[in-house]
Amino acid sequence: MKTLIIYTSQTGFTKRYAHWLADRVGGDLLDLKEAQKKGNDYFDTYDAICYGGWAMAEKIVKAKWFLEKAENWKNKRLAMFCVGGTPNGEPQVDALLQNALTDEQRDYIKVFYCQGGMSYEKMSAPTRITMKMFVSAIRNKKDATPEQKAMFDRMASSYDISDIRYIEPIAAYLAGMEEEKAV
Repeated sequence: MKTLIIYTSQTGFTKRYAHWLADRVGGDLLDLKEAQKKGNDYFDTYDAICYGGWAMAEKIVKAKWFLEKAENWKNKRLAMFCVGGTPNGEPQVDALLQNALTDEQRDYIKVFYCQGGMSYEKMSAPTRITMKMFVSAIRNKKDATPEQKAMFDRMASSYDISDIRYIEPIAAYLAGMEEEKAV
């Protein structure tokens, strides 16, 4: 099965996962900016196409391009993955995955989450300022649970919780071997 992994990355976590995934499935890798320059016939040669973006404000960044294209790729195995700083298994991750696709899109696209981290050093200045303000505001929340406080403390500085094992369900799905773990 010929597979294409398209990604966009701001701080490197999504790029890392895209490379891991492309290596694992023997697929081709393309940055979103390059993919946007390709004609439709370029994508016709692929059996499976996966888009990877990063999480911001409970959305998958720049997923709109992929979702619009995917309407014409229903004959392919399609997946999206999202990389964020929240550990897998947290309720916010489930909410993000549930809201990433419409009911119709869920019929032909599977979506996955990979925990990544936070790299303030690699963020654009506006994103870094926004994140610092957000962390400061929620850190002072009086009714925060111990779990929330731990999350806020973690988000106050750069960290890396990425792990190659999170690509396995995506790789299995793209290879046609697994569908149950996808949302």
